[in-house]
Amino acid sequence: MFTGIIEAIGTVKKIETKGTNIHFWVESPFFPELKIDQSVAHDGVCLTIDAIEGQLYRVTAIKETLEKTNLSRWNINKKVNLERGMILGSRLDGHLVQGHVDCTGTCIDVKEEDGSWLYTIEYPENFRILIIEKGSICMNGTSLTAFNLIANNFSIAIIPYTLANSQVNKINNTPVSNKVNIGGDAKISVGPALNLDLTVNPDFSQVEVDEQVTNLDRFEIFFPERRQFFLENADLFASFGQERLRPFFSRRIGIARDEETGQNIQNPIYFGARLSGKLDNNWRIGLLSMQTARDLSINQPSVNYSVAAVQRKIFSRSNVGVIFVNKEPFYDENVIGFNRKNFNRVLGFDYNLATADNKWAGKAFYHYSFDEENKGNSGVFGGDIAYNTYHWELSFTGQSVGENYNPEVGFARRTNYKRVASSLWYNFYPTGGILNKHGPGIDFDQLGNEKYGLTDFDVNLMYRVLFRSTANLEFRMRREFVYLFSPFNPSGGDGPRLEQGNGYAYNLFILRYTSNTRKKINYNISSRSGQYFNGNRWNLDGSVNLRMQPYALLSMVASINLLRFPEPYKDANLWLIGPRLDITFTKNLFWTTFIQYNSQIENVNINSRIQWRFKPVSDVFLVFTDNYYPESFDNKNRAVVLKINYWLNN
Repeated sequence: MFTGIIEAIGTVKKIETKGTNIHFWVESPFFPELKIDQSVAHDGVCLTIDAIEGQLYRVTAIKETLEKTNLSRWNINKKVNLERGMILGSRLDGHLVQGHVDCTGTCIDVKEEDGSWLYTIEYPENFRILIIEKGSICMNGTSLTAFNLIANNFSIAIIPYTLANSQVNKINNTPVSNKVNIGGDAKISVGPALNLDLTVNPDFSQVEVDEQVTNLDRFEIFFPERRQFFLENADLFASFGQERLRPFFSRRIGIARDEETGQNIQNPIYFGARLSGKLDNNWRIGLLSMQTARDLSINQPSVNYSVAAVQRKIFSRSNVGVIFVNKEPFYDENVIGFNRKNFNRVLGFDYNLATADNKWAGKAFYHYSFDEENKGNSGVFGGDIAYNTYHWELSFTGQSVGENYNPEVGFARRTNYKRVASSLWYNFYPTGGILNKHGPGIDFDQLGNEKYGLTDFDVNLMYRVLFRSTANLEFRMRREFVYLFSPFNPSGGDGPRLEQGNGYAYNLFILRYTSNTRKKINYNISSRSGQYFNGNRWNLDGSVNLRMQPYALLSMVASINLLRFPEPYKDANLWLIGPRLDITFTKNLFWTTFIQYNSQIENVNINSRIQWRFKPVSDVFLVFTDNYYPESFDNKNRAVVLKINYWLNN
C-alpha cells in the first residue's frame, strides 16, 4: 500500500524489451535503502524490484501493466515519481493507494490558479462509477481530490468575464483611462480527446508578469508563453523546428509595433478559436485562428493569425508533422498606405525520431517562408540527433537558415547562417557516498555564413555532479569568439559602440549549482565571469525560496553584472532584484506580489494580484501594476484591473 505522497524523483536510465515485457533500470535518490523484492510506486504503478546493479535497480512491466498504463511510452531520462510502500502504524499523510492502475486519462486543459494548477482530465466513460465528487484519486502517483465531475460525453463550458480597467501613464501625461470590457471563453468537447475552444474579446490581465532579465545579448530574448488560451496542446504548434528557431511563436499574437517609436505595444484580440487534440491513437490535429484589433493611432489594421498543424505517429514512437502559418491583414480604408499583399506565411515539415529501445532520439525539419517580396533563399532546414546509454550521452545539431527567412509569427533570433553544434558526456556511478553520478563533458557550437565566414563559436570543457539529495553542480571553462557584423555596445546602455567588422575572442568560467529542492529552503546560484569582448565581466545570478506550506512561498531572485572596459568605453554595474510573495489565506483566497528592480532599464515594477475563487472555476481578480523611476521613485504609469470570471456548465 502507498499514500500518494511522492518521496523522490527517479530517472529511467536503461530500457530493455524481452518478449512482451519491458525492463526499466531506474536511478533513485534513496537507492542505498532499496532491496530486491521491495515494492515501489513508479508514477503510481506498483512495481517490484527484481535486480540491482551498480547504482541502478530494475523493475519489470508485464503486458497487462503496459496495456493499462502509459509505461510503454517511457523513454530514457524520463523523470518518474517514486514512493516506497507505507509502514503500517505510521502517520498517513495522503490517501490509501494500492498502486494498481485502472485506466489512463488525457489532460485536456490546464489552468494556473495563483501558485497551483487546475487540470481537467478526460477518462473512459465506463470508469465514471469509480469516481465521486471530492473523492480521492491517484494521478501519476500523486494523491489528489476529484471535483466538478462531468460525464464523458458532449459538453460545453462557458466562462464569461467582466473586466474593469483604470490606468494612467505619467510619462506621456496621458489622462486617466477607465473602461469596461465584456468577453467570454467556451470549451466544447467534440470527441473523446478533441476540443474546440472559443474566445471573444479575451483579457489576460491576471496572467503572471514575465520575470525580467538583464539583456547583454545582440539578439531578441525568448520569453515563454503564459496566457492560458495558448497553452493547451501547445506542443502541437510550438514543437516544430528547434529551440530559438520556431515557425510559430504564440506570443507574437496580441503584439503590434509602433513604427514611430520602434516599440512593441499590446494589441487587443477581437476573437479566436482553437480545435486541438487526438483523432485516434495515431493522428493529432491543431487549428488556431485569432483576429486582432485595428489601432489607427499606430496605423495598424486588424490582422488575422491562423495556424494549422497535423501530426501522424509512425513506427513505435516516432512521428511526422506538417505546419502552415498565415498572417494576413484585413482591408481597412482608414489605414494609410494599406497593402493587401502585406502577408506572411510559413510552411513546414518535421520528422521526430524516438526508437523503441530509447537509445536514439532526434528530429529533421524543413521550413519555408513566403511574403509579397518573395526574394528566394527563404528556407531553413536542420536537425538534431541524440544517443544515450548508461554511461554515454552524445548529441549533434545542424542548421542552415536562409538570408530571407522571415517567420513573422515565429521566432528566429537571426538569419543567414549555418550552425553546427555537438556535446559529449561520460557518467561515473559511485557505489556509495553522497554522489549519485558525475562525469566530464565537452561541447562546441559554431555559426558562420558565406559573407563573413566564421561569426561565432564557443568550446567548453565541462564537469557535472549530481548528488543523491537531488542537488547538482556544473562548471565549465569556455573559449568564445564573436564577430560583429553591426555596431554593438557590450555594456547594454548608452556610450561608444564597438565597431562592426571586428572579431573578439575571450575566455570565461561558468558555474551553476542547485541545492536540494525538497528542502523548505532551497536555492540556486550561477556565475558567468571572465573576459568579455574588449573588457571583463563579473556576474552572479541566484534565487532563494522558502516554502511554508500550505500558507506561503517567499522567494528572491537577483542578478549582478559588473562590466569593465578600457577608455573611451563605459563601465556598467547592472542590478536586477526581484522579491516575490505568494500567500494562501484560505483554499479560495490567494495573494501574489512580485517586485522587480532593473537598473538597466531604470525601472521598479510592482505587480500585485488578489484572487478570490467564489465557486469552482469562477474567480474575482484584482490586479495592481505600478512602474517607478528608481532614484526619485516618481510614478511612470499605473493600472488597476478588476476581472470577474463566471463558469457556466451544461
